[in-house]
Amino acid sequence: MTVKTATSEYLLLFRATNWTEDLFPEENKIAKFTSWFERLKNSGTFKCGHPLEHEVENIAGRSVVTDDPFAHSKEAVAGFFIIQADSVEQAVEMTKSCPALDYGQTVEVRAITSEAAELQIARQKMGE
Repeated sequence: MTVKTATSEYLLLFRATNWTEDLFPEENKIAKFTSWFERLKNSGTFKCGHPLEHEVENIAGRSVVTDDPFAHSKEAVAGFFIIQADSVEQAVEMTKSCPALDYGQTVEVRAITSEAAELQIARQKMGE
């Protein structure tokens, strides 16, 4: 069953644990990823995306915890895409063909909403 969401945009977060291998992949890996990306782009599915810096500032409460690369994380976010799809199931199916999955990376698929669920709940409570 395909469930429509309020939005047709989905965030793909690319994560990896083995950065020496994943950040300096052999040419074959790059070619496979580029080919997958070109298919998304040519189909009109890809909206935008960017790689992310390796340095990170982690904030907890009101103080900076650390600014180390990959601070306290077994998995680090390498980058993101925003894609268009008719449903989360369709976005997941497109993501399953990402060749980075064959090399130990994971890709998190999340629907982008117009407002946070907590704000929606607060608005409902205020209306009661």
